[in-house]
Amino acid sequence: MNEANVNALWSSITRPTLVVDEQRARRNIARMAAKARASGVRFRPHFKTHQSAALGEWFRAEGVTAITVSSMTMAAYFADCGWDDITIAFPVNWREIDLINTLAARVRLGLLLDSVESARFLAARLEYPADAWLDVDTGYHRTGVDWQDDATAAEIAAALVGSRLTLRGLLTHAGHSYNARTRDEVYTVYVETVTRLAHLRDHLATVGYADLALSIGDTPCCAMVEDLRAVDEIRPGNFPYFDLMQVEIGSCTLDEVAAVVACPIVSLYPARGQVVIYGGGVHLSKESIHDHLGRKSFGAIALPTDDGWEVLPESSYACSLSQEHGVLQVGTTVLDRFRVGDLALVLPVHSCMSADLLKGGLLLPSGHRFTMMPYG
Repeated sequence: MNEANVNALWSSITRPTLVVDEQRARRNIARMAAKARASGVRFRPHFKTHQSAALGEWFRAEGVTAITVSSMTMAAYFADCGWDDITIAFPVNWREIDLINTLAARVRLGLLLDSVESARFLAARLEYPADAWLDVDTGYHRTGVDWQDDATAAEIAAALVGSRLTLRGLLTHAGHSYNARTRDEVYTVYVETVTRLAHLRDHLATVGYADLALSIGDTPCCAMVEDLRAVDEIRPGNFPYFDLMQVEIGSCTLDEVAAVVACPIVSLYPARGQVVIYGGGVHLSKESIHDHLGRKSFGAIALPTDDGWEVLPESSYACSLSQEHGVLQVGTTVLDRFRVGDLALVLPVHSCMSADLLKGGLLLPSGHRFTMMPYG
């Protein structure tokens, strides 16, 4: 890395700032794309983590042509960036039917259905062709038709017959994989998820709806399961940046985490081994984990270096966040490395949330600023 650029980057930061290591993020993207190719599955990454036109181009470089988003607004943003095959992995919001029709006229649009009522609503009001995906609950219990509810799944499929919607497949987010802490536990979630999706697909085939694809989306399963041939499509989102939660699960190593939040140090309290930073819940979110030491942690701690950052021993961690304040509990062996006016770097628990709050940042090592999709 260019040391002058990196040092200039760190020197330029005056407030909490997202910093993304471009080389690490590109490697993470390339690795997931290669896995999808090796498994023969469609790679439709979720763009909710980076939400950036510029960073989206890194995916094009790996041959990605189809994407996932989490809102109609995000779909419109990326359609304006030239993406023309977009699935919205969120149940249809009836109040956005005008925008749905506008986008369906422009791009290949995938819509997520979890009720007969929404299927009938779209069948009656959609003005252009679109793809429909049946949202299936395979164990996370957030949204979706229960994987055992054959009757409702068939009723939703029947409601689309003769409409502008074509049922393409069954889609799920196995978010309960985030409770796993070993590769075997993640693999168990994956096998259970695929088995349950296949059960519902096979039933729908018996009542006339054949050749339906299976789509999964959680990063732990996509990152840790080597052979993904049992599904047709993967939609991971967190993997370009990763974060502390993924490290705890085992989806990545600390060296693969590509995003940190750089925060000015504003106060030192040596007697209690604590450092206060300008960086709180409005910058990092208040997502936390109970780590393997039993502590409630809001992030791991690193310090800037000439070629990136150095993650400190796990005795140092973010122990408390309020709106603007962050409190770091710092190990005695490294306490003297913190000075008021310097920067501390937080590896966030959930990089998607931190990125969304900060809405842009700096690329390492170039120092180039990137923007994200605006609110609205």
